[in-house]
Amino acid sequence: MIFKVYYQEKITETPVRENTKTLYVEADSERDVRKKLSDRPYNIEFVQAVEGQHLEYERQKEYFEVLEIE
Repeated sequence: MIFKVYYQEKITETPVRENTKTLYVEADSERDVRKKLSDRPYNIEFVQAVEGQHLEYERQKEYFEVLEIE
């Protein structure tokens, strides 16, 4: 399953919409996504499963790239 992760680049950074970044991760669950990103200094705001028409919409974006993290 593909998940869209909304995050701040620094763990100490307060979430501000204008500074929020996104990335896509292939994982089995939200918990798995958080585990895979635990070694990065991100302040994760929200993890959202992306499927169906929503996934097709996201795939059309030029910056769509799924991270395959072990």
